[in-house]
Amino acid sequence: MSSDRTYHHGDLRRAVLATALDVIRTEGPAALSLRDLARRAGVSHAAPAHHFKDRTGLLTAIATEGYVLFADALADAPDLRERGVRYVRFAAEHPAHFQVMFQPELHRIDDPDLIAAKVRATVELRAGVDGLPSGGGDDARLTGVAAWSLAHGFATLLLSGNLSGAVGDRDPEEVFRTLTGLFFHRTHPTDAPGE
Repeated sequence: MSSDRTYHHGDLRRAVLATALDVIRTEGPAALSLRDLARRAGVSHAAPAHHFKDRTGLLTAIATEGYVLFADALADAPDLRERGVRYVRFAAEHPAHFQVMFQPELHRIDDPDLIAAKVRATVELRAGVDGLPSGGGDDARLTGVAAWSLAHGFATLLLSGNLSGAVGDRDPEEVFRTLTGLFFHRTHPTDAPGE
């Protein structure tokens, strides 16, 4: 591989990340190797290690980027139901990030950038539950866990192809909206359906 080839990527870090996301999307995180990524991205063998140090560093960067994108996707959602819809949409649009984000054994959980991104995403997730009348305390926490479980479970089943029979040709986001109505009922005339 010529050294000229390694400098034609305007952003080596981005090129390696993009290639890693493609590998994860098609083969899963276990298929990642820095040497193979360098070959696929057309960069020197040292380029991935230079930017990420090791495989765990690369997966940490992917998780961090995922949480930032995730928080952006959830921001300004009008209610809990729409936060859930955006959760499902995020998983469908960013399946590689989604696979890595929720597997803490794959990344450095003490990485400051990752921690900050996770905190921001958590704040956005909790904002959807804050307005629900749950009694506070443990009840509010459990309501949040229930909402998260529904969105995460649906997204995971959707990505793994386990909902293809149940969803069929219907829009998965609309199916999810219907599901939320089964669990989160109106509590006030001004609340959105499903809250």
